[in-house]
Amino acid sequence: MSVHLVPDGLAGERVDAAASRMTGVSRSRLADLIDAGAVRVNGETVTKSTRVSAGDMLEVELSEPKVARVSPRLVEGMRIVHDDADIVVVDKPAGVAAHPSLGWDGPDVVSHLAAAGFGISTSGAAERQGIVQRLDVGTSGLMVVAKSEPAYTALKRAFRERTVSKIYHALVQGHPDPFTGTIDAPIGRHPGHDWKMAIVDGGRHSVTHYETLEAFRSATLLEIHLETGRTHQIRVHMAALKHPCLGDPLYGADPVLAASLGLQRQWLHAVELGFEHPGSGEWVTFTSPYPPDLHHALECVEQA
Repeated sequence: MSVHLVPDGLAGERVDAAASRMTGVSRSRLADLIDAGAVRVNGETVTKSTRVSAGDMLEVELSEPKVARVSPRLVEGMRIVHDDADIVVVDKPAGVAAHPSLGWDGPDVVSHLAAAGFGISTSGAAERQGIVQRLDVGTSGLMVVAKSEPAYTALKRAFRERTVSKIYHALVQGHPDPFTGTIDAPIGRHPGHDWKMAIVDGGRHSVTHYETLEAFRSATLLEIHLETGRTHQIRVHMAALKHPCLGDPLYGADPVLAASLGLQRQWLHAVELGFEHPGSGEWVTFTSPYPPDLHHALECVEQA
């Protein structure tokens, strides 16, 4: 355990930057430690964006933190969209996590790739090596995973600098007004429920652009472009408009309506992913069709 008192000169700095200055540990390593709960300020675990104050007690556990075990396991329905020396693009089914985590014993992308014999980048924490983006367990669609170390670095930078095109389709309750718009509202942990996110003062800058593709009697099909990529961002922002994704009771969707459509998860799908290929430098775009459960629910809404 490394314990430090934050000096006046580092007041207001992000905790990862301050900790790096005080410990000499790289910020990428500290990011992994923070994610694993091995960095605390005044006894409380933090996120990478937490700001420190002069006099704060910073604790960094430099020993290897407990991590989820990567157990190779094939996932039914996982589709490989593209594979080359630098990247593999997968079409993730709903009910599948991006990577193993403590408390999750279901299927995940990293374990599937290991079981299928794909070599991926060793950068990142042990349980999420190669992962440069994540989709919610209940969200289906496209993900890119880095296979080479240069690809990991380039893709992490691209996502951080927002040069990646991420397009989602969402079927939401009701009819957003206006039909096309932008939601610019900060997202952070829900003050009363740790497992939820919410629009909160002091949250992370979050911007979602949406446009109506087709309106039905009880719902609207939207195309959504993410400018940022926060946890549950689309779900939180659409719920804030009082138009939650169908099948998402966590954020206020009507469970009776979802049941009538045979929908057991949020109607949200990552339909298109575009980025500069880390090897060739060319812009590449990948697309994904709606999976059967979303296609069925959409047909039901159309016919209602």
